[in-house]
Amino acid sequence: MADDSNKVVAEARDRFGKGAARKIRAAGKIPAVLYGHGSDPQHLTLPAHQLGLILRKANAVLDLDIAGTSQLALVKDVQKDPVHQIIEHIDLIIVRRGEKVQVEVPVHVEGEPFSGTIVVQDLSTISVEAEATHIPERVVVDVEGLEDGTHIHAADIALPSGVALVSDPEALVVAISTPSAPAAEETEEAEEAAEAEAAETEAPAESAE
Repeated sequence: MADDSNKVVAEARDRFGKGAARKIRAAGKIPAVLYGHGSDPQHLTLPAHQLGLILRKANAVLDLDIAGTSQLALVKDVQKDPVHQIIEHIDLIIVRRGEKVQVEVPVHVEGEPFSGTIVVQDLSTISVEAEATHIPERVVVDVEGLEDGTHIHAADIALPSGVALVSDPEALVVAISTPSAPAAEETEEAEEAAEAEAAETEAPAESAE
């Protein structure tokens, strides 16, 4: 969702290539490209520190100030250095108020299932359609007290008003299961075998005395 904290002053850039990008990043900025709605791509630089804070939220919508003109833009892709995780480049797409977009929204699991069971999360995101300025930061799945065998599908997740599911409604998101008993028995048998082996190893040493 666009708000005052997402207002970003963007500067047009006319330097390209790896060398220019390094100089831009060294100056505390990030190279970016803005495109969409049939317009020519705009090459911009954005403040790195502010963008780092904004991008902590998924599907951030920026209110760009480009030479005094306001433009809403959805963060489409963030390229990071694989080692240092420094943002190297950002792709932005133009959006308009009231326009609907399809995005991947994180699934957040809350609560504790029934005692002795575990939560298996099959999907970390689901695809939804929402107004560009009203994209939910996440959707929540509450597993409090759920018992073994419970399956939560995409269609079961409560979505905010105005948000529609795009993912397959039957897609399995979360399942509650009980760890298999054989696995626990095997662990117990392995521990007993290790103890017996340790006892046999110590026995000769005692008799030698």
